[in-house]
Amino acid sequence: MNMIPSVDLNDFISNDPKKKQKFVDAIGKAYEEIGFVALKGHFLDDTLADNLYKEVKHFFELPVETKQSYEIPGIGGQRGYVSFGKESAKGKKEGDLKEFWHFGQYVEDDDKLKAEYPDNVIVNELPEFNKVGKEAYQMLEKTAKYVLRALALYLGLDELYFDVYIHNGNSILRPIHYPPITQEPDEAVRAAAHGDINLITLLMGAQGRGLQVQNHEGEWIDAIAEADELMINVGDMLSRHTNNKLKSTIHRVINPPRELWGTSRYSIPFFMHPISDMKLNVLDGCVDEENPKAFEDITAGEFLTERLIELGLIKK
Repeated sequence: MNMIPSVDLNDFISNDPKKKQKFVDAIGKAYEEIGFVALKGHFLDDTLADNLYKEVKHFFELPVETKQSYEIPGIGGQRGYVSFGKESAKGKKEGDLKEFWHFGQYVEDDDKLKAEYPDNVIVNELPEFNKVGKEAYQMLEKTAKYVLRALALYLGLDELYFDVYIHNGNSILRPIHYPPITQEPDEAVRAAAHGDINLITLLMGAQGRGLQVQNHEGEWIDAIAEADELMINVGDMLSRHTNNKLKSTIHRVINPPRELWGTSRYSIPFFMHPISDMKLNVLDGCVDEENPKAFEDITAGEFLTERLIELGLIKK
């Protein structure tokens, strides 16, 4: 497979059973074969997306010392600012050529979870930044909920199987700035080859070249979305839960050609995480003689901690 399939969420939320089943089959097949789809019909409208990009660019244009004042020690980068080069891919010693921000969950009905998650960080210099970030977070979370409902049906589960685990889940909205490249980057790239940790990732800003996906033959293919599409991929948690039936595909963001080194790149992924006590144990329906159980039992919280240590965001 050398193309990323495109699907339309309107088919799934229509009242037409045939259209709904067509969507379920198409997205399930794509996630078995390549692990990525381009999604139309999502809940993030153009105005909100434009406002988010505007606010994000304003933030990353702030002086370095101002941005660093929003870097909160001791929370593994889960909220607020993470400065340039701090994160590296699993197994890579070179830091990625990026800086980023984290918006987290807005818990309103669970005091235990509210206490578990760090507070969102308020940017005093930009009065609209947090408001727009919250609106975008919630629209992407709503989109992700319906994608997971479709995947639940594809897996032979109840349609609402994931709902209880993603309500107040530990999801993250991450605006990323890849600054202009000012010198030969040696071994570093904008984002080294990696798989995502979470259930699914919804990516804004995949309209230009840069994001690449590795297919089953080991070939790197460009993943370029249309202006009205989000790129959505399976993360390691969902791959593990489904015994690799749904594939968490390795992907990367390559450096641009030298003539474009002077340009910034922005992308905004939404990482859909469940609550930390969700069991990621392999689903019974994904185990058979040809596909024996491949993973030990683990909770989402335990798995996340393991991976944040591997990424260098939490120190042992």
